[in-house]
Amino acid sequence: MHGRERDSVIILLVDDDEADRAITRRALAQCGIESALRVVENGEQALEYLQHVGPFTDRTRSPEPHLILLDLNMPGASGLEVLEQLRQSDELKHIPVVLWTTSESEQDIRRAYELGANSYVVKPTNLQDCIARIRMLEAYWLDTVKLPAR
Repeated sequence: MHGRERDSVIILLVDDDEADRAITRRALAQCGIESALRVVENGEQALEYLQHVGPFTDRTRSPEPHLILLDLNMPGASGLEVLEQLRQSDELKHIPVVLWTTSESEQDIRRAYELGANSYVVKPTNLQDCIARIRMLEAYWLDTVKLPAR
């Protein structure tokens, strides 16, 4: 996906940790894909965004994402609960979901894939490593695979 097509890809970042959101934003900016980013701070907001309810009813400001970066451990609806609801929704189950988390728990990894995660990535805690991971995600999700149209 190159040129104009790539510029129109929407990524939804779901993360409750302000520092993690900031480092991910900076890494995405370093990779030149920050304009495609939408951010919500927890699982409940993610579901509202994806269902276009509450503050997310305007579909031009809250377009359906092509890819979701989903934190695992959040208060309220966890990443696994959000993933489970997405995969049960006929309207949303086609959206690729990358678990973007600090958890290296084998139980979390196994459960994420059982629920239909497309990838499970342990997010780094420093900017340089985060940029490297984002570049890998970018190469795969934005340059290699064909994402479903919105």
